[in-house]
Amino acid sequence: VQLQACGGGVVQAGGSLRLSCAASGRTFNRNVMGWFRRAPGKEREFVAAVSWSGSITYYANSVKGRFTISRDNAKNTLLLQMNSLKPEDTAVYYCAADSNSGRQYIESQYSRLGLYEYWGQGTQVTVSS
Repeated sequence: VQLQACGGGVVQAGGSLRLSCAASGRTFNRNVMGWFRRAPGKEREFVAAVSWSGSITYYANSVKGRFTISRDNAKNTLLLQMNSLKPEDTAVYYCAADSNSGRQYIESQYSRLGLYEYWGQGTQVTVSS
């Protein structure tokens, strides 16, 4: 099982990037998926998550209103549209997937690292001021 994240790069503040995460080895269309990030010198933190149906989304307060998470279950792909980027968004971004299919969770569980068994390798996002 592999999660392959891509789409990172260098962008000026106020710009946009679109990250994608392609899954292979199994399908995740019945699994919660999410994005996390790790800035230099900091712990990995929650960015956004989406229910397996795509109908429920959660965001960290720091990205709410600027980032949009979505999924294309037909393509086994997770997306993160990032707009109005700020220098503090600079980090390595990781996609992740829950191993349990069809599960319902309360909101607070979506942001927990322990919920996710599968992790991508990360893609670097650098926002210059």
